[in-house]
Amino acid sequence: MHRAFGGAARMDFRDDAELDPSQVEDTRAAGPQRRGGGSMPGCGALPIGGKGGCLLAMLGLGALLLFGQPLMSGLTTDNQPGQYRPAPEPSGNLADRCKRGSDADQSEDCRIVGIVNSIQSYWKQAFAGRNRTYTPAKTQLFGGARTTVSTACGKADSSVGPFYCPADQKVYLDLSFFNDLETRFGAQGGPFAQAYVVAHEYGHHVQHLLGTMRRVGNDRQGANSGAVRLELQADCYAGVWANNAVRTGFYTEPFSRRDIDQALSAAAAVGDDSIQRRTQGYVTPDGFTHGTSAQREKWFTIGYQYGDPGRCDTFTGAI
Repeated sequence: MHRAFGGAARMDFRDDAELDPSQVEDTRAAGPQRRGGGSMPGCGALPIGGKGGCLLAMLGLGALLLFGQPLMSGLTTDNQPGQYRPAPEPSGNLADRCKRGSDADQSEDCRIVGIVNSIQSYWKQAFAGRNRTYTPAKTQLFGGARTTVSTACGKADSSVGPFYCPADQKVYLDLSFFNDLETRFGAQGGPFAQAYVVAHEYGHHVQHLLGTMRRVGNDRQGANSGAVRLELQADCYAGVWANNAVRTGFYTEPFSRRDIDQALSAAAAVGDDSIQRRTQGYVTPDGFTHGTSAQREKWFTIGYQYGDPGRCDTFTGAI
């Protein structure tokens, strides 16, 4: 598993950094409260490891099609309805509350805004450096009173966890997942664990823009599958952003080694082997869709060490 680096965690935003809350939509206060499994297209047709989870939501295949429906790209394969923990209700409009980096240091909602802003600022620069245009993607917060969300990829609920829908180019996030990351998945938690999760999902957006998702084809499961390679590349892209984050102007200084350890802990916690041991008591590599804990740590680390998206070729050679 991951190694502890030590050193104080800081992840401080620059107090005067200007936040752009328009990149994050908050729908948590909308609609009646609903619980349960939601209504994913084709949900239940392909259970995970005999646990009855919805492979459609969590497979991480981006714009690929299954049963004629676009698939969502999620962080994990662990989709277990009935374990919902409500996220805190929003307190006011994001545009009113999240204006400067100092706000991001005081509020989880504003921290997400700052993280999204920094990630997209980096990818805009990276794309421009390669004579390409980066198209921003919004993050939609749901949960609280609204535990289900409608997307262009179908309906999802809070049990799905964070995911990216290429059909509407949005990242969907219920903040209650960060509690689950610690209590259910056994991760260390902390601000940078949250940043890793968001950066991973934006890695899928980058793959969508670059057309990488088409490389998966029907290779959707297995230890060396295209699905696993896609997910590990998103982990690598998350590490690339972490290396370059201070250059985006949103942070006071490079992340500490303890910050990075939070990301490694989160990556290890959502490895296929770790989740399978917890949910079914044994490991079945033929059912992998995201990669092992060691692989997820490895590829995040490669991205972080080099800070170069060109180092994230998970589709060539061994992984």
